[in-house]
Amino acid sequence: MARVSPPVWLAQPSRFAGTKRRSARLVLAGLALLILASLSAIAAPGPAAVSQNPASTVSGQTDLLLYESIIAGVRGGGDYYSVAAQAQRSGGYPVRPFVTMRLPTLAVVLAALPRTLTILMLYLLCMAVLAAWYVRLGGIFARPPPRVIALALIGCGGMIFLRADLLAFHEIWAGLLVALSLAVWRDDRWVEAVAIGACAMLIRETAALYAIVMALCALAGGHRREAMGWAVALALLGVAVTAHYVAWSAIILPNDPVGPGWSGLLGFGFFVKALTLTTALTVLPEWLAAPIIGFALFGWLAWRDPAATRLLAVLSAYALLISLFCRTDTSYWVLLVAPISLVGLAFIPDALRDLYVAALDSRRITVTRSVR
Repeated sequence: MARVSPPVWLAQPSRFAGTKRRSARLVLAGLALLILASLSAIAAPGPAAVSQNPASTVSGQTDLLLYESIIAGVRGGGDYYSVAAQAQRSGGYPVRPFVTMRLPTLAVVLAALPRTLTILMLYLLCMAVLAAWYVRLGGIFARPPPRVIALALIGCGGMIFLRADLLAFHEIWAGLLVALSLAVWRDDRWVEAVAIGACAMLIRETAALYAIVMALCALAGGHRREAMGWAVALALLGVAVTAHYVAWSAIILPNDPVGPGWSGLLGFGFFVKALTLTTALTVLPEWLAAPIIGFALFGWLAWRDPAATRLLAVLSAYALLISLFCRTDTSYWVLLVAPISLVGLAFIPDALRDLYVAALDSRRITVTRSVR
């Protein structure tokens, strides 16, 4: 086993401390491949944009106006499904299949509350995410500065979520709830995480992938009760989606436009590019921002904790989803994991130092025989 050096930032040695030389070199080779894959973002198509504003580049102002018009119609006393169908038809949006129409949860809530209150709720949710992660990171880092840096990385990943003009966008709320759910999750304390995850799914059904990953991780770890909890949350979503389908069926017309489907096949580079445009990395040149995403993903491997495994699994699942099925005009799916996307960078100093030490370890054991 390679020699183990004291941690740089972490309170405990990283997962790579004491790694054998051959294994360390293989991991470094894998990291190099990940960085090269991240650089494919340079050649990937960009999200459908209507302006140079980073927020509108990812979300699409036309979609935002659609959601705001639906909320205004519901606030004026209209039925959600009639209002949404009319707004999508008049805006040239597809109405079929039923997944092209969002669940009514967010529109109904925002229509029922004053705008000032909803803005306050958004900011309070952002503060709750930061506070929960500050507590979660306690004890992981040896000194306060790295902990503050990790918290700042959450802010860099979630800067778009402070945009009050994006209140009507479903992924804004769902992404913050997913980040909060991950922050409060513990091996022995999962009920709160399941409840918050269920709220995220009822706002945006694509958050179901998060619940599925968490359920599978719970099963793999032998936590059957937790897995059942996530299954119940998914069943609740199933009931909501079924009711949504029934209500949608009542207002659909034979000549309603059909959606283009989910067959983007834009690749991993598109996932990386969407993240760079969503986070603070948008201010950097693409050739620099793209590998930073690769390092951030890799960083989660260094933390010796089941939470790190789950975080990496969630990020990988959404990377796969977006790489295979996302279109340029649906790049906002990445907002579901944007708040946590950069935090892995806080683990990189220990990971790289331990791998470097292990990869260059040249100690040899010499056996001598003494003759008396």
